Amino acid sequence: MSNYLAIAAVTATLQKILQDALQLEMPGARVTTVKPESNSSNIPEFGVNIYLYQVIPNRAWRNADLRTRRPKGDLIKHAQAGLDLYYIMTFYGNEVEFEPQCLLGSTVRTIIDNPILSPQMIQETLSQSFSNRLNSRLDKRVEQVTVVPSNMNTEELSKIWSVFFQSPYVLSFACQASTILIAGDKPSARALPVKRVDFYTTANQPIISQIISDGENNQPVSFASKLTIQGQQLAPDIDEEELPELDRRTNRRKRPLARIQPQVKIGKARLTPQNITENEIDLDLASLTVEEKSLLLAGVQSLQIVYSMAPKLTLIEPERVIVSNAIPFILCPTITTEVTIEELEDDGDDLYSGKLNVEVDVTVNSQQRVFLFLNEKSFADPASYIFVAVFEDYNVNCNLLKFPIRDVKGGEYLVRVQIDGAESSLDTDANEQFIGPSVNIGSVVGASR
Repeated sequence: MSNYLAIAAVTATLQKILQDALQLEMPGARVTTVKPESNSSNIPEFGVNIYLYQVIPNRAWRNADLRTRRPKGDLIKHAQAGLDLYYIMTFYGNEVEFEPQCLLGSTVRTIIDNPILSPQMIQETLSQSFSNRLNSRLDKRVEQVTVVPSNMNTEELSKIWSVFFQSPYVLSFACQASTILIAGDKPSARALPVKRVDFYTTANQPIISQIISDGENNQPVSFASKLTIQGQQLAPDIDEEELPELDRRTNRRKRPLARIQPQVKIGKARLTPQNITENEIDLDLASLTVEEKSLLLAGVQSLQIVYSMAPKLTLIEPERVIVSNAIPFILCPTITTEVTIEELEDDGDDLYSGKLNVEVDVTVNSQQRVFLFLNEKSFADPASYIFVAVFEDYNVNCNLLKFPIRDVKGGEYLVRVQIDGAESSLDTDANEQFIGPSVNIGSVVGASR
């Protein structure tokens, strides 16, 4: 693969090939590589000028490099670009003696006699004149550069001279050099190779059909809920106590891979269920540790069953797992303590402002949408309000939520919290009337449940 110097190396090689040919047939002729302008002092009085006027992507190589990196940015291969170079050659000399036409004929013959820029041609060119600045690696390529005459009509020729050069027309001839492959040079990390590839199949794909909360369908799920996960092929193949030991002499397993004790994966947390049968798995969320609860956020959660595959061939072998399908559910917050009021101020007309403190049993991220709902406990024109939580530190998760309130009518209010669409529930009495959590705003500063 060539580097960024490849284009200049092709031009230099063309210049040398033509210069060597003209020296034998038309002594004194010079070959230059400048822009063909009539007022330029570098244009030869007798000779040929080679000018690269256009570079376009090669059609055959356009789609050969669609993906050079994995989705995470890891380098798969160095990028590359396939280019076609378009040259226009202009001829100068005594028109009466037909020198430009003789130079044109010699140039065309030289190009058709040398349709391929061989590695030897490129090495000779670079070693003679450009050894220090054109180390392009063009001569190391497997696919060689070809040079062929281009078909250019009168309209295209007139556009080139009128737009590119804006100078009087000179006898000219066009050719194309292709394909020049330029490689990218951006470094990247690469993972170690895979040492060994093992294949296995399992006939018992675990499938979850539904999740039941507290023995009933369509019940809200909270940290006080007992989940029953129903499905098929949920039991493990073997218990962990039955795992076979490794045969270290033959370095082979004594039995095929099998599923062992499953875990319930909710979000980033892996939880251990209480009871496991072929068609049901029970998970008591009330038994979760504080650390496990901190990994779960209120809102929509994805639940899967994860089975480790055993036994391992070596102690450092990475964990192999098989997972079930994913089932979504909504984890609702619960208000755990009294709702308190700080900085209560009387705004007049029986309206109050302050700050409500609400503690919930789930960890709340500052990026979540958190709202407070207040509904007055009154049968005559009850008032209702919605307020947004504020976070003192947006980099720290918390359980205590603070809601600034303003212009709230004095009275007793039922309190609910909504986090990413998951809403806390209200307590009811024997008559199924809502009784709490509640807060008194105005005459009594405090809270009751």
